[in-house]
Amino acid sequence: MERDNQIFNADFILMGIFSYTPTHIFLFSLVLGIFTMALLANTLMVLLIYLDTRLHTPMYFLLGQLSLMDLMLICTTVPKMAHSYLSGRKSISLAGCEAQIFLYVSLLGAECFLLAVMAYDRYVAICYPLQYFNLMNWKLCGLMAASSWFLGAFDGIVELAATLSFSYCGSREIAQFFCDVPALLHLSCTDTSTFETLIFICCVVMLLLPLSLIIISYTRVIITVIRMSSGEGRHKAFTTCTSHLIVVGMYYGAAMFIYMRPTSNRSPTQDKMVSAFYTILTPMLNPLIYSLRNKDVVKAFSKVLGKR
Repeated sequence: MERDNQIFNADFILMGIFSYTPTHIFLFSLVLGIFTMALLANTLMVLLIYLDTRLHTPMYFLLGQLSLMDLMLICTTVPKMAHSYLSGRKSISLAGCEAQIFLYVSLLGAECFLLAVMAYDRYVAICYPLQYFNLMNWKLCGLMAASSWFLGAFDGIVELAATLSFSYCGSREIAQFFCDVPALLHLSCTDTSTFETLIFICCVVMLLLPLSLIIISYTRVIITVIRMSSGEGRHKAFTTCTSHLIVVGMYYGAAMFIYMRPTSNRSPTQDKMVSAFYTILTPMLNPLIYSLRNKDVVKAFSKVLGKR
């Protein structure tokens, strides 16, 4: 029992993604630059949506929630990675590892459902513009946003409870730059086949179900846009929807690549690269994609600069 407790309480080692070669030092500096941009861009989006009354609409409220999730997601992984790289101390306690797993899985799950809610918002706005504020009222909008957070947290609790039940023996080196569930499976001396089935079921619910709703919503949107007589209205609708579809494609594509592949087909190097894409790069790209293509956000930013 004492030996089991020592094993349970021992630290893990995060192998990281960078070495100390000149090329990797440059890439690490690039990641820090991306992290800084993501931090500033998402914080700015949240503040603009809060401060500018013209952005107090359901669409921008949901966009603010997405920026908040991205802000929390990138702060869950990058600071620890940077600290480990700069200090040379790659260890992470079991409590720290489980905290990363809970936050990371919860935020990923919440974003999955939130993107589906955003697709429904665009569907209502384009297909039923005259009834938009009745069908997408503030009460319903707040309820759907809160449900996204709740369902994400529920998924985080389920996966956290499962990983806590594992016994870890032998090597405690995690082939990632953060505590990721698939990477931990390789370290467990417990039979994880049941848990792998649970992960697959969670992925179907958290990824494929929202993605199906997004596809249905945008199929209806595209049909409606094609039938529009106004060229300006068609252009505006396509511009708004294209931004969302770019984000959906990046996010769901990377997440499905990581979590819906068989364990036998996994490559630590591929997992690191794809994980870095949607935990570091995507949180930076999301606000840029939405803000650069959105006149209302640009006007709100110009207004804030004008006041200063």
